[in-house]
Amino acid sequence: MSPPRLLVFRVLLFLSALCLCWTEDWAFENAPGIAMEYKIHVDAGKEDCYWQYVHPKATIYVNMQVLKGGDGMAGMAVRNPKGEIVHPYTWKKSAEYEEVSQTGGYYSVCIDNQFSRFAGKLINLYMTTFRYDLWEKYTQELEQMEVSVNNFTHSIKTVDQRIHDMLLHQSQSRAKEARDFQLLISNNNYVQYWSLAQCIAIIGAGAFQVFYLRKLFDTKVTTKSGGRA
Repeated sequence: MSPPRLLVFRVLLFLSALCLCWTEDWAFENAPGIAMEYKIHVDAGKEDCYWQYVHPKATIYVNMQVLKGGDGMAGMAVRNPKGEIVHPYTWKKSAEYEEVSQTGGYYSVCIDNQFSRFAGKLINLYMTTFRYDLWEKYTQELEQMEVSVNNFTHSIKTVDQRIHDMLLHQSQSRAKEARDFQLLISNNNYVQYWSLAQCIAIIGAGAFQVFYLRKLFDTKVTTKSGGRA
C-alpha cells in the first residue's frame, strides 16, 4: 500500500474509533474515545450506580436528565477512583460533570431517587471518555512518512473536538426531545381520563334527573271505595 493510501486508511480507522463503532477486534479499553448513552429506570427510594474506566490524562464527561416520573428531579453523584465525591448530590432535573483525570481508574456515577418515596424515575444517562495520549503514536508514524505533523495533528484534533462537541449536543437534544415526548403523552392521558370522567358524570347526572322527574309525576289512581285501581 502506498504512503498516501496508508495515511488515509489510518485516518479513517481513527475516526471510526471516535464514532464509537464496536467490533470484536477493538476493545473499549484501547479506544481513544468512548461514548455510552442509557435510559434507566430508578425505583422510588432507590439508588443505582455505574462504573466507567478512565485512562490517565483522559477526559470524562457525564450528563444526567430526568425524562419522566414524579416531580421530574433526581440526584447525581460522581466519585473518583479514590472514592472521593467530586460531584455531590443535587436534586434537580439535569446535571453534568466533566474532569480531566490525572491518575485514571474507575469512576462511579450514582443516580439517587431516595427523596421520592412513591414515584420511579426514567433517567437518560450519557457518559463519555476521551484520551489524547494516543496522538503521539500517530505523530511518530506520520513523521516517518514525512508529513507536516503539526498541521495535520492540529487539523485532526480540531475535527476530533468538533465531533466530541456534536456528540454532546446530540445527546442533550435527544434527552430533551424524549422528555418532551413523555410530557406530551402524560398530558394526553390526563386530558383523556378527565374528559371520560366528565362524560360519565354528565350521563349519570342526566339519568338521575330523568329518574327523579318521573318519580315526581308518578300518580296513584284510586277507586271510589278508597282502594287502588
